[in-house]
Amino acid sequence: MDTIRLTAAQALVRWLAAQRAEDGGRFIEGVWAIFGHGNVAGLGEALQAAGDALPTWRGQNEQTMAHAAIAYAKASRRRRAMAVTSSIGPGATNMVTAAALAHVNRLPVLFLPGDVFAGRGPDPVLQQVEDFADGTVSANDCFRPVSRYYDRITRPEQLLTALPRAMAAMTDPATCGPATLALCQDVQAEAYDWPEAFFEPRTWRVRRPRPDAAELEAAAEALRGAKAPVIVAGGGAIYGEAEAALADFAARHAIPVVETQAGKAALAWDHLMNLGPVGVTGGDAANRTAAEADVVLAVGTRLQDFTTGSWSLFGGARIIGLNVAAYDAAKHGALPLVADAREGLAALSDALGEHRAGGVDEDRRTVWADAVDAVTAAPNAGGLPTDAQVMGAVQRQATPETVVMGAAGTMPGVLHTLWRAPAGGYHMEYGFSCMGYEIAGAMGVKLARPEADVVCFCGDGSYMMANSELATAAMRRVPFTVVLTDNRGFGCINRLQTGTGGAEFNNLYASARVEAQPEIDFVAHAASMGAHAERAASIAELEAKVREARGRDVPSVIVIETDPYPGTGAGGTWWDVGVPEVSERPEVEAARDAWAEGRAGQRRV
Repeated sequence: MDTIRLTAAQALVRWLAAQRAEDGGRFIEGVWAIFGHGNVAGLGEALQAAGDALPTWRGQNEQTMAHAAIAYAKASRRRRAMAVTSSIGPGATNMVTAAALAHVNRLPVLFLPGDVFAGRGPDPVLQQVEDFADGTVSANDCFRPVSRYYDRITRPEQLLTALPRAMAAMTDPATCGPATLALCQDVQAEAYDWPEAFFEPRTWRVRRPRPDAAELEAAAEALRGAKAPVIVAGGGAIYGEAEAALADFAARHAIPVVETQAGKAALAWDHLMNLGPVGVTGGDAANRTAAEADVVLAVGTRLQDFTTGSWSLFGGARIIGLNVAAYDAAKHGALPLVADAREGLAALSDALGEHRAGGVDEDRRTVWADAVDAVTAAPNAGGLPTDAQVMGAVQRQATPETVVMGAAGTMPGVLHTLWRAPAGGYHMEYGFSCMGYEIAGAMGVKLARPEADVVCFCGDGSYMMANSELATAAMRRVPFTVVLTDNRGFGCINRLQTGTGGAEFNNLYASARVEAQPEIDFVAHAASMGAHAERAASIAELEAKVREARGRDVPSVIVIETDPYPGTGAGGTWWDVGVPEVSERPEVEAARDAWAEGRAGQRRV
């Protein structure tokens, strides 16, 4: 057997560079890196030598560079991914939040944190976490519950099995998520005689399991007997490249479609069967149809509480869980249909033959369209615009290539509820709803889809949490547009606070314990990092500046002040939020009564 002598880090880099996606390119497109004493000497040396065979990109923060990697994977429909490396200690634990985000959203990313010495000679090393009762623990154990595959590499040859296992987890549609290989820093530098065959190129294809015959017949029978069926389109419809199959299935069988956050834009907004967003941030047409449904075909969705209205929407409906993951397919007593979304829809369509349901209620769709137009229209002169009006301004300037994205605060609700997305024109991280994902995520989307006009909606709260990858995007000449809505605090949570009977407290700066109200110059701050930054004094100015931003080769940041108090202005349904049972505030008592009324209609099985 022919061998080649390499360090563990060199072997890891060479192996990753040889892994291929289905289109022939690298599956791991590159490595985001912030070096420290846990990875600079070993992995850093190997990455420098690799050059363009496995590109390395420098981030500004371990969490946000991982967010960029995750957004890249999401925008690539999980067909490509990136790796992220850090030193031990705080560099590693900074990435744990991003790992949790990837885990919740079922997105592939390879985490390569440095670790302590396997040989333990220098124990304890700088930044080492010590467990008084367990000598094997390090900070990287924090990755265990938020990784689909986890391994600590204490010998070079362990990579022979660990690397293929990590890749298998990231490319399996049923287990897809983050993989973590904690790399002991002395082991990174150790040499081993590796089989040359280990580095042969390998193509990782995403499997498409077809449905079981008995499960398929049960699902078809349920749909044939349904009087008011509805399809819930989740992210799996997009990751499974099932958009065309979904469009054909809905049209052929006249079954209305409602969209989750992850599934929005699986169908174009004006598809004849698309009733739009469903759930807490849903529209009236979709929510009324969901409430009346007797059979729900849940395609590629994990049915989180924002989709189901905390299980107040679907009442006694029979659920068919078409999902590649058996865990999701069987939720809430569903009839499981374990299959790839595209294969499952095709097989189910064949089983239904020419069967047709009742189609959509066109009056509902028209009324909802009018409601959207009303709340997104340009405001009359005077007063600050609402977030919905800001969104409306961007909508009026959108092109077929526009992809809007976001993650937290008011805008995910506004965009899910009101944005009219063409197929493929929506990217929302709403599984973890992680503040600080937005700017790094926009960069990741643009890297994956360079032809897209990427528009990032970011509140001032999220911007303050994580903005530093704006400098990375400026340095790398990755252009996208940030619409920064400044409502002087956490407006979304302030509304939730008052909506559950609480007094305004600690969310808007005006109700926080501060000695002086902040006067943050977001334009100057963004410009200092290399972005083109300017303020829009009106909705008309915002529209003009959004148009102008498309011609630049650096990120554009457009700041506009908004009113923190109005919500979406249309749509929505009940959401289960724990309201205090005992309070001195009558507003809380009233909110508790409303909560009890909502919970009475909550599905329990």
